[in-house]
Amino acid sequence: MAIMEIKNLNFRYPGEQENALTGVNLMIEEGSFVVLCGPSGSGKTTLLRNLKKEITPIGEKTGQILYQDKELESLDLLKSISEIGMVFQDPENQIVLDTVIQELAFSLENLGLAPEVIKKRTSEIVTFFGLEDSLDKLIHELSGGQKQIVNLCSVLMFQPKVLLLDEPTSQLDPIGAKKFIKMLYDLNQELSLTVILSEHRLEDVFPLADKIVYLEAGKIKYQGNPKQISKTIMESKQTRDLAFLPAIARMYQNLNNTSKIKTEQIPLTVREAKQFIKENKQVIKSNSRSGANEQNNNNEHNISNKLNDGVNNKFNNKSEHNKFKVIRSKSPTPDPLLKCQEIYFKYSPKSPLILKDLSLTIEAGDFLAVLGGNGAGKSTLLKVLAGLLSPQKGNVYLHNKKLKQIDNPEKYQKIGYVAQNPLLHFTLDTVEAELEHSGVKVNNVNTQNSLNTKFINAKLRNDQLIQGNQVSQITREQIITLFDLQNLFSKHPYDLSGGQQQKLAIACVLLNNPDILLLDEPTKGLDPISKVNFMQILNKLRQKGLTIIMSTHDVEFTAGYATKCALLFNGEISFSGSPTDFFSSNYYYTTAINRAIRDYLPTALTETDVIKLCNTADSHKNDINNKDVKKDDF
Repeated sequence: MAIMEIKNLNFRYPGEQENALTGVNLMIEEGSFVVLCGPSGSGKTTLLRNLKKEITPIGEKTGQILYQDKELESLDLLKSISEIGMVFQDPENQIVLDTVIQELAFSLENLGLAPEVIKKRTSEIVTFFGLEDSLDKLIHELSGGQKQIVNLCSVLMFQPKVLLLDEPTSQLDPIGAKKFIKMLYDLNQELSLTVILSEHRLEDVFPLADKIVYLEAGKIKYQGNPKQISKTIMESKQTRDLAFLPAIARMYQNLNNTSKIKTEQIPLTVREAKQFIKENKQVIKSNSRSGANEQNNNNEHNISNKLNDGVNNKFNNKSEHNKFKVIRSKSPTPDPLLKCQEIYFKYSPKSPLILKDLSLTIEAGDFLAVLGGNGAGKSTLLKVLAGLLSPQKGNVYLHNKKLKQIDNPEKYQKIGYVAQNPLLHFTLDTVEAELEHSGVKVNNVNTQNSLNTKFINAKLRNDQLIQGNQVSQITREQIITLFDLQNLFSKHPYDLSGGQQQKLAIACVLLNNPDILLLDEPTKGLDPISKVNFMQILNKLRQKGLTIIMSTHDVEFTAGYATKCALLFNGEISFSGSPTDFFSSNYYYTTAINRAIRDYLPTALTETDVIKLCNTADSHKNDINNKDVKKDDF
């Protein structure tokens, strides 16, 4: 029986010519687990918000949404609030009060429920989720994962029948994300709670779904169970769509195309992959020793190469010589670009130390990924490196000069910082205004040239280029095109999707031409294709000398692109080294590919690594996922 049914839903935001949703037809069975996926801006959040009448966006809507065979709009407000719950992407956006127990009780108090009912429901929720030790804790002292669990519990206090979630794990560390997804699955299985969530991190949630709904440009392109969707996408040979399958499925597709392997079903989980690999280990071992035929350049290689070609064409239309070629990482220079030495930091005299005796060295051209659990201090470290926070003890050095001795204008020109919440960067009313403002506030670029469509299509004069020692050849036009912002100029930044906001914030900072780029969770809200595009511009900028430091929970992205990893634990750097050394030696904190194939290929972290190890050496020559870029080859 369908608990919700969507019939020919069309939706358009005010002032927009294109629909955000077009002809959406979807039936959601009671007790099902439904995952919405697709590119950033494809309509996932818009669809979710249309399923809850209190937060339906303003706009022109046609079609029907039925809840228990009744029009959603006709539902009694109390019934709608109680039976359809929503958990948002940012945990901070849903928190109202100071302590956990106050937050849990707040929503029911507003409905006027009796104190004994509130007490009973609170005790049940607290016991089920094991929150006994956290009841009196201040919300702001909790990690991002803990805050998201509190938000989930607050919604579950209503005892809803349908739970909507908009990218709920985007700000959680890998282990926290796994725990959160498992909680959702347990709720779905034990309570028959209907779960509908949008997600870009599909490794854990994809195999659990009863139905996958793939949206593209506001339309449903595919829908079905995970195995059906995987098979359909693989058979369609739509290169971009393959990027949205879990890494395990993509690895299978690559091996299936290059080897005589046998399996009855497409593996989606580590367990299924291990069985598949065990059944075909002789073929895999043979290929890893001897190499295979030239069919190895497919799927991720095609994804990477086609996107790489497109990205390079956006920079310029020169010869094949301009494609990225990969080399090993450079040997360290004698004088580090950025160094922090014995850093101690806490937010107030009575609060605990966030960073303690922390030392870290960053060489010019590095792409350093700082990993660690929620609340480990990654964001704090980036703010210290940016000069936004001053440590109580220790120093940060930029070109062997103390950062605190450098004037703010010079410091903020040399070090670009992108906050975890992109909305913190926006102060103006349109995307166009934000880009113009960012392009002039440091570089003194002439403001008379509007960033409208005519400007984008025009050939830029030399005086319109971003000027600087490192990236003088990269124009505003190129950065805007790389981040696909040219069609969003008239929109308010707050009306963009989460992924579009992230891209706009990064583009605004890049327009200031920094030497060092600090990124706090930069891939949050980005779909797989956007991540590859994002990496292209970072590679281009690294060619020009840009040094990149990012905090991240994105294990797959780090394994594929970073040159160095640093693990932050208990306020200190507990590990610093290459991604291969880091992930291949971990048991829990590693990629799904590594967990699946480490018994046979212990250093393989991504499907590209598997291809390179199992196939001819030709497969690496177009690999954009390797760890460095040779400057002279562009």
